[in-house]
Amino acid sequence: MSKKQKIHVKVGDTVRVISGFSKNETGEVLRINRNTGKLIVKGINFKFKHVKPNNENEIGEIKQVEAPIHHSNVTLNLKEVS
Repeated sequence: MSKKQKIHVKVGDTVRVISGFSKNETGEVLRINRNTGKLIVKGINFKFKHVKPNNENEIGEIKQVEAPIHHSNVTLNLKEVS
């Protein structure tokens, strides 16, 4: 088991991404996984999941899912805190 990491943001904080594909975008922290040190940020880091139909009546679809990013790649958005 990995140790729980100390994370500098809380759920509900507005953060700005400082590294990666979504650099300089802002969003709200929805979930935190302390075991892996990753966050789910609203509107950031979308991935696509292709879902096959299970029954004959259903149709397949492509779902857009927010993927986690590491807490070291975000910082508190100080303009929103003031």
